[in-house]
Amino acid sequence: MPLFSSKELQKVRILEKGAAIQAEGREFDIFLSHSYDDKSYVEEMKQILEDEGYSVYVDWIFDRQLDRSNVTLEAADLLRRRMKQSKCLVYLISANSSDSKWMQWELGFFDGAKEKVAILPISETVDVVYTYDGLEYLGLYPYMFYDGKINNLRIKVRTGSALAFNDWLHNGDQLGKSISEIMKRLR
Repeated sequence: MPLFSSKELQKVRILEKGAAIQAEGREFDIFLSHSYDDKSYVEEMKQILEDEGYSVYVDWIFDRQLDRSNVTLEAADLLRRRMKQSKCLVYLISANSSDSKWMQWELGFFDGAKEKVAILPISETVDVVYTYDGLEYLGLYPYMFYDGKINNLRIKVRTGSALAFNDWLHNGDQLGKSISEIMKRLR
């Protein structure tokens, strides 16, 4: 007896189409840009973000029909739509990121369209890292980290201040600028 019958496979295809439909017209808090080679990190991070109450778009979960190995106009159009449906882009950077055909393009598009980008560095070492000094152009963006406690996702903004992720998502660098102004007045 086969492991899957043709009817079962057809159900899977229907479910895949349903996942793509589920993303249409929906607003996401986060568009998670990543290398598919980091699938296990992405699944874990998506769960952490969802546990904190955020909706997270991941292309291979919502739009399974996409062929990530080829750059096509159709895929680019779909990803543009999904980015427009998202409040921010979180750029999950790891040792695999340089192999992605899409990540830099997604970063450039989202930065130009909405300017709400945060870097999420994944360290391969067991040491806890509290700063991020990555590729030069990524230094332009705030980066995400945990402030030592679960459910305390933070953003390090350009001013050097750390904000709660939710404050950054809804108020952005304006809040960081406000903190900077307050610090200047205190000096």
